[in-house]
Amino acid sequence: MTNALSPRGQLARTLARLIAGRLLGTIAILFVLSVLVFSMMHLAPGDIVKNLLGNQPATPEAVAGIRARYHLDDPPLLQYTSWLSSALTGNLGESIRLQVPVAEAIGSRLGITAALCGLAFLLALLVALPLGVRSAVNSGGWIDRTASALGIVGMSAPTFAIGMMLLYLFAYYVPIFPVYGGGDGLLDTARHLVLPAITLALGLGAVILKLSRAAMVRELESDYVAFAKARGIPDRGVQSLALRNAAIPIVTGAGLVLTFLVGGTVLAETTFALPGLGTLLRDSVLFKDIAVVQALTLLVALVIALIAVVADVAYLLLDPRVRARGAKQ
Repeated sequence: MTNALSPRGQLARTLARLIAGRLLGTIAILFVLSVLVFSMMHLAPGDIVKNLLGNQPATPEAVAGIRARYHLDDPPLLQYTSWLSSALTGNLGESIRLQVPVAEAIGSRLGITAALCGLAFLLALLVALPLGVRSAVNSGGWIDRTASALGIVGMSAPTFAIGMMLLYLFAYYVPIFPVYGGGDGLLDTARHLVLPAITLALGLGAVILKLSRAAMVRELESDYVAFAKARGIPDRGVQSLALRNAAIPIVTGAGLVLTFLVGGTVLAETTFALPGLGTLLRDSVLFKDIAVVQALTLLVALVIALIAVVADVAYLLLDPRVRARGAKQ
């Protein structure tokens, strides 16, 4: 039956099988994660009612009214099943802290976080990928040594430390960029995102630099490269050929390291006081705003899972050997 299919049909069937398997696994992971997060938030110290009232005096009747409004006296299992049934219909609940629907609270901050992640990833690619390729071509030279030093600094330095250093240098000592906030308008928001994006791009770019250099060095040491040089192909053509084959691990690896932005965004947004999803998650955890924490945690897990699916699909499309193995199964 497999042999009766055209190559395009075999590829489509392999892609469908891969995506279906990944999606089923993602659904199972999201369910388990929702149970774990819900349980941990309930076991965490603190009282939502006290967080909501603050230092205001309240009568027992007022406290009982708040607990009844948000069903805080219901058994945890009933609370979870009620949330799950509503979430499956698209209703993520209401934020107790912000007094708005959870979808509205996330939607109002999603744009700035997406812009920050996109800008950081673009900066990392534009700088780290050419630098990694050039380091591999000039292995052992001053470019390679400089790039290796930058990679070590980017991978080892904490995100908040890089952010604080950039704030001191370019927002306080040389006041080129704003200190905090998300800005007002497209250009002003872009100025506010420059330093946080550079902060995230340093760590992400260090990983991409190491991946691209290692992949390029491995290809340049292959037999087909030596054969191409023996045939008199110019160095630029040989490097282009090697880069084409090195693109397979580079593309898939770059997609997977996007998950680095998930944890780094929280620290970067906190350091630069950006009104994004990272600060929303931090404040919601401290407040015990369970509905928001649930929704944000599952959103992050879903994004990571989708990135992994895209990376697997890219690997399948770029590497004919993987397609051949998939067609035989």
